[in-house]
Amino acid sequence: MTKAHFGLIGLGVMGENLVLNAERNGFSSVVYNRTFSKTEAFLLQRGAGKNIDGAKTLQEFVDKLDRPRRILMMVKAGSATDAVIQQISTYLEEGDLLIDGGNSLFSDTERRVAELESKSFGYIGMGVSGGAKGALEGPSMMPGGTKASYDAIESLLNKMAAQVEDGPCVTYIGPGGSGHFVKTVHNGIEYGIEQILAEAYDLMKRVSGMNGDQMADVFSYWNQTEELSSYLVEITEACLRTKDSIDGNDLVEKIMDKAGQKGTGLWTVISALELGASVPTIYASLNARVMSSLKAQRQVAESILKGPILSKFDLGDPSKGMPQLMDAVVLSSIASYAQGIEILRLASDEYNYDLDMPSIAQIWKGGCIIRSRLLKRIQNAFNANPKPINLLLDPWFADQINSRLPGLTHVVAGAVEAGIPVPCFTSTLDYINSYRTSRLPQNLVQAMRDCFGSHTYERIDNQGKFHTDWIK
Repeated sequence: MTKAHFGLIGLGVMGENLVLNAERNGFSSVVYNRTFSKTEAFLLQRGAGKNIDGAKTLQEFVDKLDRPRRILMMVKAGSATDAVIQQISTYLEEGDLLIDGGNSLFSDTERRVAELESKSFGYIGMGVSGGAKGALEGPSMMPGGTKASYDAIESLLNKMAAQVEDGPCVTYIGPGGSGHFVKTVHNGIEYGIEQILAEAYDLMKRVSGMNGDQMADVFSYWNQTEELSSYLVEITEACLRTKDSIDGNDLVEKIMDKAGQKGTGLWTVISALELGASVPTIYASLNARVMSSLKAQRQVAESILKGPILSKFDLGDPSKGMPQLMDAVVLSSIASYAQGIEILRLASDEYNYDLDMPSIAQIWKGGCIIRSRLLKRIQNAFNANPKPINLLLDPWFADQINSRLPGLTHVVAGAVEAGIPVPCFTSTLDYINSYRTSRLPQNLVQAMRDCFGSHTYERIDNQGKFHTDWIK
């Protein structure tokens, strides 16, 4: 009996679509799910007529795979992944390879790589981005682990990945948990941009009184520009144009204002804090989701805490893309990318990942959620200077900041006076203003620290550490 090239564990939507992707690209497959009824349903429906077989048990699943076995796990991160690894390891042989395609914490992946490689099994921790549609048609994939393990699946991944003008949207990221780390940061950037677009929508609606179609027209305009052409802007337009089938009104206005999260945004912020990276825009987007979850409290607070009367201010001509608002969105989006890249730069050194930033920008250009034309400019920046101090100092990005900062400032000032929260816009303005200020007031902070705790301080006019008896 001919054995399958590729195995999949976990028939959720992403798992189903990835195995259909592999089969379409010429790789026969066998699938296993904890509940066999799910496997049967898949084989009778979406998998019908495909070169895909099913298995009732892990032993049968492993027996149906050609050696060395290539097994993709699409199961819940954490203990569920550990449980599957423990169960299937009994049936694996030297040279077999497990691939974790879930959103695992990178430190868990570091541990699993070390454990399984010590048993002569290969292990890849692979971030996968693109949602259900991307998984089926071609996602962006970020595999990390040993280079030998990646080489064993490179041809498969190259065919499954999204394709852009300079190649497939997959590359070897680096050792250990680097693939999952890069995917985590990708999601942190995604959090930022989603909140940025939500803030723009809120201002259009509350300040300019625009309806869904009018707002969608502005997003359509933005999607034609180099600075904002992206998947997230594209789908925002689609969301704003969609009508409720019940009454024909804008569907987005019927949705509860509570945003969910699966942990990757939190992991991004924690990693940034551990590495000493400044990521206020990304943090603000995470905090905005936390605040949104406090729906019941906010409803009570609205009747007690009084703010300014909503005032109108100019966001720019909608037929010209609302230039001032566009300035705020462009600079905040740039800040979200720049802050994510700063995390990757520091992690590359701290964890010896040796990350190739142009390659990461390249694989994010297609398939993934944060794909955008701006990534080409990021590629260009790293190709011109492989070790930039900060993306904001690249000439093209610096020009964007210098020309658009007045617009961002105008929008933040207007929102503050109107009592409308714009956490990402505000954090971005503070980030840029702090970064362009050569002397910040933390000299006073150091004085206070030395005063109450004798922590010492440095002087600008003399070398060494100093302490003062501040209170005589």
